[in-house]
Amino acid sequence: MTFVQVSRDLQQQLVLLRLHLEQPAMQFPEIWLRDNCQCPKCYMQQTRSRLPHGWNCLDTGVRLQQLSWCAEQQALLIDWSDGHQSSYALGWLKARDFSPANRARYLRDIYRPERRHWSGLEFAQIQREFQYEELLRNDETLLQWLHQLAVHGLALIRQAPLEAHVLRQLCHRVGFMRRTTYGVEWSVRAQPGASNYAYMAAPLPLHTDMPYFEYKPSITLLHTLQQSESPGGWNLLSDAFHVADLLRQREPSAFQVLSGTPVDWADIGSDKELYFHNIWRAPVINLDAKGRYVRINHSIPQRDSHFSVPPEQVRPWYEAMAMFIRLANEEACTFKTTPGDILTFDNVRMVHGRTGYDDTDHNVRHIVGAFLDWDIAYSRWRVLRNALGHNK
Repeated sequence: MTFVQVSRDLQQQLVLLRLHLEQPAMQFPEIWLRDNCQCPKCYMQQTRSRLPHGWNCLDTGVRLQQLSWCAEQQALLIDWSDGHQSSYALGWLKARDFSPANRARYLRDIYRPERRHWSGLEFAQIQREFQYEELLRNDETLLQWLHQLAVHGLALIRQAPLEAHVLRQLCHRVGFMRRTTYGVEWSVRAQPGASNYAYMAAPLPLHTDMPYFEYKPSITLLHTLQQSESPGGWNLLSDAFHVADLLRQREPSAFQVLSGTPVDWADIGSDKELYFHNIWRAPVINLDAKGRYVRINHSIPQRDSHFSVPPEQVRPWYEAMAMFIRLANEEACTFKTTPGDILTFDNVRMVHGRTGYDDTDHNVRHIVGAFLDWDIAYSRWRVLRNALGHNK
């Protein structure tokens, strides 16, 4: 490398590093460089983390005194006003450049892939299928499945064995399963005296699973062992982020109501010998500080009769919620899984349901369910991308 130019923007207290005359300079705030010194006194290589002792008496007034480039080491060298010296390798700096393009690349390729919202009419274009055995033995296929779930929110897995613990094997390829009050795995089939509405043969309206948890399970896996031969039992799925997009565009006041009114979600009862009383309060549409979607909460049976808001907010919420449900049903896609299928989807984003079906001794629908958490799935996604060379 023959051309390297280092300079400072004194007004913004930035270090500028230019590798090509025709390209913008990389940008690094001076105080950030001091905080991220890579020397053994400041950084522990074996844990890949900064040492905390300097923060007990952090000097935010520290200033850069001397700046230079070492061609032999391919490193940026800095002398600081506190007497410390730092060295930063070029590759390390490139990965952490504060330019808008590099920040966007990091958020897309390292943090999380960008979600793409879709309508019911686009289902055929965005849907992907994977073979169960391929997911167990091929890391590239496993990465593609996780990427599909992250971007579009659902994927169908085919030809899984009709055996117990199939979901356990798949989840262990990612990390570990999420346990809830219904266990690690559970069976969805019509049951007399059901403790959960999903355990009935009646139509199951669109919903998200377990909105009554603050940290609700974020990926749902449903393994079809037996499928009803009656006309019913069809899966319903709708991208609730797309539904929220439509509501935001067409009825902004209704969107504001559903994103600002806390709702009481609850699940009270027992399963086997466990008694539980789960409650979480949050709006239907959850947003972050920049107005981006964080999660959707929706389940008619699990919305509590307690509604802890002022009375004047109640009717506007019902009117807005009616619009949301109508749009979700209009945008829903329908299909029917067959034995050996595993339907996987983002429970933070998708609303799902099914049509009712006839359940008899000779006509049974049996689904085994399990959960993963996105923290574990995204971790596996990043590890696979690094191992397979996708981040080079």
